Amino acid sequence: MMKCRGMGMMDASKMPRNTRKVTALKKGGSVKDACYHKVKKQYKVFPSAYASGAIAKCRKKKASGRS
Repeated sequence: MMKCRGMGMMDASKMPRNTRKVTALKKGGSVKDACYHKVKKQYKVFPSAYASGAIAKCRKKKASGRS
């Protein structure tokens, strides 16, 4: 059985053929990049709406630089 986020366990045989590719997820399923660490240092109460917004802004700035 394959582990899926939010849906518990899911049988791989019931999935469509094009989605059977197994991908390795990090434990916890979150992305911890440079923006995450930068914002975590900046805010005292980390898991907050302000911190989430700051992470989104940081990632958006990085993405706009790429073409």
